[in-house]
Amino acid sequence: MNSSKPMMRAVGLYKYLEISEPESLIDLEMEKPLPAARDLLVKVKAISVNPVDVKVRAPKDKVEEAPKILGWDVAGVVEQVGPECMLFKPGDEVYYAGSINRQGGNSEYHLVDERIVGTKPVTLDFAQAAALPLTTITAWEGLFDRLCVSPGKEANAGQSLLIIGAAGGVGSILIQLAKNAGLTVIGTASRSESSEWAKGLGADHIINHYEPFLPQLNALGIPQADYIFCLNSTEQHWEQMAEAIAPQGKICSIVETDHSLDLDLLKNKSATFVWEFMFTRSLYETPDMINQHELLNETARLIDAGTLRTTMTEKLEPINASNLRKVHTMIETGRTIGKIVLEHFE
Repeated sequence: MNSSKPMMRAVGLYKYLEISEPESLIDLEMEKPLPAARDLLVKVKAISVNPVDVKVRAPKDKVEEAPKILGWDVAGVVEQVGPECMLFKPGDEVYYAGSINRQGGNSEYHLVDERIVGTKPVTLDFAQAAALPLTTITAWEGLFDRLCVSPGKEANAGQSLLIIGAAGGVGSILIQLAKNAGLTVIGTASRSESSEWAKGLGADHIINHYEPFLPQLNALGIPQADYIFCLNSTEQHWEQMAEAIAPQGKICSIVETDHSLDLDLLKNKSATFVWEFMFTRSLYETPDMINQHELLNETARLIDAGTLRTTMTEKLEPINASNLRKVHTMIETGRTIGKIVLEHFE
């Protein structure tokens, strides 16, 4: 490697190992990349960790020749723009999730297509903003694009949304978006701290996801849920969801399964099941890829107006392999509330 080229710090891996192994995530020095086409070169100020980081890093029989960088939540400042950029300029403060088929954002500088980047909310610092992009895109697309919920409150009067796993990263922003859209929100949780967190974000009711859903809904005076958004173990909850969904209702999930689902359970109700994967638009460079830019900008507007708030619950400094291994370990428990953020490479 030519040492005269500008370098940057990063955290990545060559081997896919258990997080307890020191080489599962390591500190690196790499060449600073250059933007082309519609790419922005962003100076990374803060990052957040999601379950997808853990899934990508999970042990497997594969060794990378070049280091693999994880991280799909970034807040930072635009340093350079590619020759075809039209939306941003150097100095702009931004936040985004990035693309699953490119290097992640756990590095001092990061390349990202401007069409999936939003302007950072001015009322949030970089750490608070870094908690939001991936989960917000997931919640927004799932709610409005997949479940086809109307953004207008009047259209949703009397309609209910059941969120399975309401206190996690996606659930924490989904509760807020759903309440802003006028839905009655029922979240599932099993611990007092997660229940209180979900209620604090606006959930109208909390039920226990270890107990049958429908009797608990009925006890609240809710015959069945008009919409269900599954954020935890689709297979485990499938039969309960099929029973709890209203006729002609819609179910969305973000959690892949090990076995096929019995879709026949939905037939008599003419119910819809749909997946949400927030990387779809960037992975396939769909014609509506810029929708993620637009929804992040609208989210920033709602945050700056006081309608939504950050979901950050914990912050670590600095950004390095040791701290990232700690956060991966926490995410692997499946018991984290809200979002954990890391800030500063210094």
